[in-house]
Amino acid sequence: MMNSNEHSLMKKLADPEMQLTPKGRILGDYILQHPRKAVFMTTKELATTCRVSEATVVRFVMQIGFGSYGKFQQTLRDLVDTDMPLSERMDITFSDEEENNRFQKEIYKDIENLKYLCESVDAETVEKITDRLFESGHIYIVGSRLSYPLAHYMGWALTKIRQNVHTLNGSDSTSFDHLTIAAPDSLVLIFTVSRYPNELLRLAKHVRRIGHQLIAVSDNVLAPLNSFAHISLAAPSRFIPLFASPISMMSIVNYLLMELAGKYGEDLKKHQEKLERTYRENDILFNLDSF
Repeated sequence: MMNSNEHSLMKKLADPEMQLTPKGRILGDYILQHPRKAVFMTTKELATTCRVSEATVVRFVMQIGFGSYGKFQQTLRDLVDTDMPLSERMDITFSDEEENNRFQKEIYKDIENLKYLCESVDAETVEKITDRLFESGHIYIVGSRLSYPLAHYMGWALTKIRQNVHTLNGSDSTSFDHLTIAAPDSLVLIFTVSRYPNELLRLAKHVRRIGHQLIAVSDNVLAPLNSFAHISLAAPSRFIPLFASPISMMSIVNYLLMELAGKYGEDLKKHQEKLERTYRENDILFNLDSF
């Protein structure tokens, strides 16, 4: 996993050749030393802590390459989220909150995350993923720990659209077996969410070594799996979650499923009619005719 000091933002702040003003250097040093504090500060709070003006903070973030303080804060949030331990997430989640407002606040966070997804998602990348899923002979969908429910849902739904779909649990070492003997035209789609299990990183490396196409869908542009993928797509959160923020990723999954269903045309109808016959013949799903 990437060390926080290896991130481009931290490298820039630590670079002695970076031409910052004396007050800018004070801000940079504070962020380097206390990123998990700085990420939650407003311009006013950061300015007060470092004993500079708010205008100095605004000039500082522009000097290091950000168009606004909000964009700087989002980049720092993505960095901090990659390895923040559960104890600190608990402190953030339950700090200064009135218990009777928590339900509304959690829904508000999901709404804000979906808005951010609409603003930031790369439509071209989504289209590329859709095309690869349509063109590939065999698809392996993989998740682990918190990301496994996403993989299971997409894998289950995708079997209602096309053939040769396999869902694997990345926590099960037999996933290496399945991918090793997979057909040459296989595509591997891995879901990963904070805090990014190492077992998925090992699996991603194996996928690349044996020559399969790899797509990564994550909740963070800095997710370590992204660096191994041929195509990566992130649905980042505006907040640091207690466990994960799957709502935006689920929206991406549903969109991919809808677009794929539209691509199969008449073949989709035949595929689904075959499934429906099986359901009725084996009394698998509820239907009114049985009562």
